[in-house]
Amino acid sequence: MNTRVRMIVIGIAVAFLLYAIYAQHYNIAVYIAGGVGYLVWSHFREGTVFLATQAFHKQDYEKTKNLLAEIKNPDQLRKGRRGYYEFMMGNIALKEEDVDKAEYHFQLASRLPWKRDTEKAFVLINLANIALRKKNYERVPVYLDLVKKLKLTERQHSIVEKIEIELNKQS
Repeated sequence: MNTRVRMIVIGIAVAFLLYAIYAQHYNIAVYIAGGVGYLVWSHFREGTVFLATQAFHKQDYEKTKNLLAEIKNPDQLRKGRRGYYEFMMGNIALKEEDVDKAEYHFQLASRLPWKRDTEKAFVLINLANIALRKKNYERVPVYLDLVKKLKLTERQHSIVEKIEIELNKQS
């Protein structure tokens, strides 16, 4: 849910909660209060990252950016959600040609836990690519060594090979 929908649902739930208390249906009031509590908790811990991920996969970067902008304090997100948040923010910054901002977000994402090696590999590959763009050639092999320790897809292997070829051209 985005923030607006979440607030509408909370408002409706509070109205039902007040009615349940008025009608002395305390067991129902407890369930409604628990639902409201979960909505508030999920607003801070989950945010709109899931919706942004869906938009990101559809390559709707403007919608992704708007959904991520609804998250006021990304430090409060769960670690699993925070990684995706930083990854998408880094990719959006790359699309906008803001390499320094992209590097910042990918650096944060690289320090967070990832479920799959392939996800972490994409973060490190982006960092290697950014280092190559910024002509920081001593950092590229470090990132590539970290990537090679992970389980990669064929596509990731080919990207790593291309980065290595480009690095060798520069040396």
